[in-house]
Amino acid sequence: MSSIAATTHTCPLTPGEALELKVYLKNHDYELMTPPAHASLAARREKVNLVLYESGKLVVQGKGTRDFVEFVLEPLILKRAGIGYESVLHPEQFLPRLGIDESGKGDFFGPLCIAGVYVNEAVIQSWKEAGIQDSKNIGSDKRIADLAELIKSTPGCVWSVVPIGNPAYNRLYVTMRSVNRILAWGHARVIENLMLKQHQMNPKPVRAISDQFAQDKQTVAKALMSLGQSIELVQRHKAESDAAVAAASILARHEFVTRLGALEKSIRLRLPKGASAAVDAAAKEVVAKLGADQLESVSKKHFRTWFRALDLPEPPKQEWKRGSKSKSVD
Repeated sequence: MSSIAATTHTCPLTPGEALELKVYLKNHDYELMTPPAHASLAARREKVNLVLYESGKLVVQGKGTRDFVEFVLEPLILKRAGIGYESVLHPEQFLPRLGIDESGKGDFFGPLCIAGVYVNEAVIQSWKEAGIQDSKNIGSDKRIADLAELIKSTPGCVWSVVPIGNPAYNRLYVTMRSVNRILAWGHARVIENLMLKQHQMNPKPVRAISDQFAQDKQTVAKALMSLGQSIELVQRHKAESDAAVAAASILARHEFVTRLGALEKSIRLRLPKGASAAVDAAAKEVVAKLGADQLESVSKKHFRTWFRALDLPEPPKQEWKRGSKSKSVD
């Protein structure tokens, strides 16, 4: 699998492809240079630099990267098309669709945030070099914020975010007794919100894609209202590889981080992300300084951290069942 940005391209070469590349470079006046550590070849010419590593990984850099890949590497060395032919090779990635994802499900502190994004071919093309990817692969909150702003301001992109604050989340959990049911409810609300904006979408979406968090997609389908029922629902593992879902994951994470920060300011205590020993310690600090009621207003009560913070007996662990991605008590 290869990847490309504006001035960088990487891809693996077989030994035969590596040999063909070396022959091509020698026959086309490329300047051969001393290769860096763990590399077998380094060359340059005008606006492009190449390094071939002993592992077979080829790195192409420079302003001439795209031309080199499109007119030399793919047709002459790899003998397959990719860059510039995406609409032919992978037409499904340009279909008008909704992407849905959430953030905060595994975090004791802070809300659960579900986001949805509508994309079409023009939106996807405009993001090709923007770095839109699963938010879990983006290490900086600042980068998340910048990408969220880009997504929201992209012409033709339509979006919606449904934040479920901790008091509402805890009430829903009492009623639904399942994280998956809460997720299904949130996904359905986001889809419905987006379908209410169909007049802004051109062309109309053909499907809504989300990660498969439940064993049966009927978990979400049953929660959909009338407008949401008019669109095909697709759930699959690793859905964040889809650009629409990746964009939704960025909006959801930005909303979560922003709201978690606001909660920290409101109680003047640090609220770590995730679920860990540091989170356990922070929960105990909230209880010690502000009381159990305040802890309930900033956390998810079904997590085991809640019981540990209040020195209560932890519920017995539920047996994991195949097809289930979450437990009722974390």
